[in-house]
Amino acid sequence: MLQVYKDVELAIPEGIEVKLHARKATIKGPRGELTKHVKHMNMDVRLIKSPQGDKIKFIVWHGGRKHLACLRTAKAVFANMIKGVTLGFQYKCRAVYAHFPINMIVAGDKQSLEIRNFLGEKRVRHVTMRKGVTVRDDPSQKDQVLVEGNDIEEVSQSAADIHGQCLVKNKDIRKFLDGIYPAEKTTIEKVEE
Repeated sequence: MLQVYKDVELAIPEGIEVKLHARKATIKGPRGELTKHVKHMNMDVRLIKSPQGDKIKFIVWHGGRKHLACLRTAKAVFANMIKGVTLGFQYKCRAVYAHFPINMIVAGDKQSLEIRNFLGEKRVRHVTMRKGVTVRDDPSQKDQVLVEGNDIEEVSQSAADIHGQCLVKNKDIRKFLDGIYPAEKTTIEKVEE
C-alpha cells in the first residue's frame, strides 16, 4: 500500500546560510558558496525555520519504493554541500610504479597537472582540474598530490580524471599495476572531536 507522504529532515548547522528556490539550492559557509539543482528529483524541498534550529525537509507524496529512495539521496547531496562549505574535501592521489618513476608536475596556478614518464613513454599527459578544484604536491609524502575543493562531485571527478589518464593499455593489468590511484579521501580542515 502506498503511503500518502514520507519525509526526511536535515539539520542546518550554525553559520550556514541556505536559500531554496524551485528545487535550486544555494548554500553559503565559511569556505564559500555552492549551488545545486535537484529539479530531476520529483519531491518537495522546504526550508523550515524554528527556534530550535533551521532544517531542510524533503517530502515525497504517494511514492513507491524506488521513488522514496530519492529522499536519502537528496539529503546526502545537501549534507555533502554543507560539509563542503564548512570543511572542504581532499583526495590524496599517489603514483605507483614498478620501474619507470612517474613524474607529476603541478602548474603554477594549481589548476592542472602534467604527468610524464608513465611506463617510460615520451607522451606527456595533461589533466585540467574541474571548476573550483585545485591540485598541489603533498609535502608529507613523495609521489603524491592533493586534490582539494568544496564540491565533492567536482573533486572526486578530478581525481578520477587523473587516474583515467594513467590506464595501462594493451598489457596484462594484473602484472602492470603502474598508475595514479586515489589513496585517501578526507576533509581539508580536520574535525574537532
